[in-house]
Amino acid sequence: MRTRCLVALAAGVALTLSFPPTDVSWLLPFAVAAFFLVTDGLPMRRAWIPGLVFGASFQVTLLWWLHVVGTVPWLGLSLTQTLWYGVLGAAAVPLRRLPLAPAWLAAAWVAMESVRCTWPAGGMPWGRLSYAAVGTPVAGSLPFVGSTGLSLVLALLGTLLASAYTRRGRRARAVPLVVALGVLALASVPLVAPYSAAEIGHTRVAAIQGNVPGNGTDVLAHFRQITAQHLHETDRLAADVREGRTAEPDFVVWPENSTAVDPFEDQQMRADIQDAVDTVDVPLLAGVVIDGGPRHVLNQGIVFDPVTGAGDRYTKWHPVPFGEYIPWRWLFGSHLAQLNQVSRDMVGGTRVEPLHVAGTLVADAICFDVAYDDGLYAQLSHGGQLVVVQTSNAMFIHTSQIDQQFAISRLRAIETHRYVVVAAINGITGVIAPDGSVVTSVPVRTESYVDATVGLYDAVTPAVRIGPWLGRACLGLVALGWLLALGQYRRTRMAPTGRGDEAATPTLTDRIPA
Repeated sequence: MRTRCLVALAAGVALTLSFPPTDVSWLLPFAVAAFFLVTDGLPMRRAWIPGLVFGASFQVTLLWWLHVVGTVPWLGLSLTQTLWYGVLGAAAVPLRRLPLAPAWLAAAWVAMESVRCTWPAGGMPWGRLSYAAVGTPVAGSLPFVGSTGLSLVLALLGTLLASAYTRRGRRARAVPLVVALGVLALASVPLVAPYSAAEIGHTRVAAIQGNVPGNGTDVLAHFRQITAQHLHETDRLAADVREGRTAEPDFVVWPENSTAVDPFEDQQMRADIQDAVDTVDVPLLAGVVIDGGPRHVLNQGIVFDPVTGAGDRYTKWHPVPFGEYIPWRWLFGSHLAQLNQVSRDMVGGTRVEPLHVAGTLVADAICFDVAYDDGLYAQLSHGGQLVVVQTSNAMFIHTSQIDQQFAISRLRAIETHRYVVVAAINGITGVIAPDGSVVTSVPVRTESYVDATVGLYDAVTPAVRIGPWLGRACLGLVALGWLLALGQYRRTRMAPTGRGDEAATPTLTDRIPA
């Protein structure tokens, strides 16, 4: 068990290295294979142990950037996510005895991801296998299979490698390796036959990055200056338009927390927004914090029109647990002083229609929303033509979170076949094309803006259509696999054990020493 746990520890770190900013993506299938190797040959009562070690090694290192919020949130979230890898290690035991075991195990991995991304307290999608695949040969399959489907492909590559390692004889080992090569080739077909859709129009968008004073991490301490800097950069954009240095945008985007107090309650904040709208004379989609009473607050993207004023709005779907709201406050709030700093709970939104901004249907995502499937899928299914990500990850500006979230935004561009405009308070602000390439961006921790003419699309990719169902299907397959394994176990127990009885077929587990 000690050797298994040491290998699990190393494999978890290797999986982290597959993600930005290191991007050693070729390690990913080997890390997944190592997980299934170190948990193989063990009964359920013990298989969870190396699974837990793997999960802790992976999640604690991947989410290291959370330590800037505090040790308790970082370790608390990491260890909560870790538990699911222990569950997977135990749950995989009966599935190994089924025919085509690598496929069952890959489905189990995706089922585990689907659950931990949403539960408990909204879960945390960071660390999905597909989020490490941007820029790899298989990324082109995203419009066809989605982020969940690509995770399934990558997990299957790992389980096939594990199967090849445990088989005896060259010929037996060759079978899963050939299948793995076939899966990899099939997932790489879009390199030569990429997804395509007809462009239905175009619009010109500008995204403002106003920057954060000081070391760039404390938004609340400088909220008025931050709004003033976004206003200043918007003024510079308007001046560049007047002088002919850039084309006039159809609308402008300010990031999340560019206004950190309610402009409908704070006259100065409302005046700053009105000045920005009057200066550019086009609609402004601004990241706004809205009071929701003495106990609640809303994080919204609101469209301010130069003629009609405040109008269409999107509310963040997925507030961050223990960061923007305290789940089970009755249990934790009175005992941990650090959590009491979150005095009001942020309320999540439910909007499924895209925003109407300057004649364009905009699917909005605020910060961590971009890592969840549901909000974007819903808006795109209802006609969204362009994706906008408004984010304020300023407290993480010196960490790998910045690169990881921008990579997820690139994945969404490929998966949805949409241009994605990212407005970040101090980085990374940029425009991403439907193939995942970065059209334009500005350096982090600078006061600047990006602008570009972007294409509009209304075709809904297969990924968006099947996305909500694939994770559920994997959960159903795991349940079915357990039933089949239970039936197989009962038949084995009830079978007569005489000299002439037919020998039981050896399984993958039978060939691995405990």
